Amino acid sequence: MSKNLENIDKLKNRNSQSALKEAEERRKNKKNKKAVKEIDGRDGPEPTRYDDWEKNGIVSDF
Repeated sequence: MSKNLENIDKLKNRNSQSALKEAEERRKNKKNKKAVKEIDGRDGPEPTRYDDWEKNGIVSDF
């Protein structure tokens, strides 16, 4: 039984290391990419944060 627990711990450690490595790669890639400019979007702060779903009389549902 204890060997099974040791194997589980090894797998968890390996998986967590892999996840951390992937996250670090994503962070590096994110820094290198510029955000795509939104076309016909709202000016100012993100509208969904403030429950503002309307622009020029048109209501949009995300």
